[in-house]
Amino acid sequence: MNETTRYLQSASEERPIEVATLVNCLIIDAVRANASDIHIEPWESTIAVRVRLAGVLQELVHLPLDLMDKLAGRIKVMASLISYQTDLPQEGHVAASPEFGGVELRVSFFPTVRGEKIVLRIFDPQNRSFNLADLGFEEDTLQTFVRLLSRPNGLILLTGPTGSGKTTAIYAALTHLVNRHGPTISLSTVEDPVEFHLPMIGQAQIHPAKEFTYPRALRSLMRQDPQVIMIGEIRDPETAAIAVQAGLTGHLVISTIHSGSTAGVFARLINMDIEPFLLSSAVSGVLSLRLIRTTCPQCAEPCAPDAALQKAVPAEVLEGATLRRGAGCPHCLDTGYDGRTALTEMLVVDEILRDAILQKLPTRSLQQVAIQQGMHTLWQNGLRRVLSGETTLDEVMRVLAADI
Repeated sequence: MNETTRYLQSASEERPIEVATLVNCLIIDAVRANASDIHIEPWESTIAVRVRLAGVLQELVHLPLDLMDKLAGRIKVMASLISYQTDLPQEGHVAASPEFGGVELRVSFFPTVRGEKIVLRIFDPQNRSFNLADLGFEEDTLQTFVRLLSRPNGLILLTGPTGSGKTTAIYAALTHLVNRHGPTISLSTVEDPVEFHLPMIGQAQIHPAKEFTYPRALRSLMRQDPQVIMIGEIRDPETAAIAVQAGLTGHLVISTIHSGSTAGVFARLINMDIEPFLLSSAVSGVLSLRLIRTTCPQCAEPCAPDAALQKAVPAEVLEGATLRRGAGCPHCLDTGYDGRTALTEMLVVDEILRDAILQKLPTRSLQQVAIQQGMHTLWQNGLRRVLSGETTLDEVMRVLAADI
């Protein structure tokens, strides 16, 4: 039984529910479950409280609807938001406190027809290490990524959906550079927002309301003599142009960009009016990231290949495979999975790919060229994980449904 349920059961007419205690219980339960987010949303007849565990939403508890205003009011006070404003979105931050497990919270309120939906993103600064070796990258991807980071210039781009680990990977890359070079290197970042404060790195947070935008910050930053520049996200043509120019003029630039695939990054940048000859020279590599759940070690058991796996993998490969599936246990909350690891696709821009970019080949053709040059796709690396027993085919297909 979780803390929230225990507290609700202890309530009575003599001891009515205290909303502050209830909110603390919700947060403590989420932290103990290693959740990344808490969703509090008014449904037809209840307040649904769900937590995101390893990327999947699961119900924690249902609360009476008449508590909604009190819950919202308490969380707004904690996040220093306007308590009486209910018809506009609001965002805030709750500093770490021992009262709810020492975690920091990023709070978002969004008005719906039934009331405000609240999402709390959980950050635990105590249990967050940015070590490249701990991210779960495939060995060939890790070696290639470290090699690209050792170059004095160029543009390294990371792509993937929200929550796929891009920011963690970039912070790990910056930490790697600090550990390798110490005080002999100048690193600067422009972010929205700054999620964690890193040692020996100048981090800046943009403020569009004050006209401190990505382009303005980057133009000023270029006069700060940085060797490494991290850009939170390339969103517009002006930011893209500055990032490409910086990568061409002796700076190592690391950034993220939304694209459906590694090869699709080039089409996205060309649509931002970046010339192919600039892209082919500036971009040194593109890393696509996804996060997949790993099989629970407590309840993992051997399993036979299903029809989909037999169709995807040759019989001789299946014979030597170690297929495992979690049966479900209290440790993994009967999900069969415990924790997540990275699934990657690393595209390196070599001479052959540069020529293909200069010819403005379509995305699918660029993808084929990269594969011919030795790139392992997300699907191929996912199958490797399945055959080694790290995860299941169902999980790989769930995460890569949009990519297959």
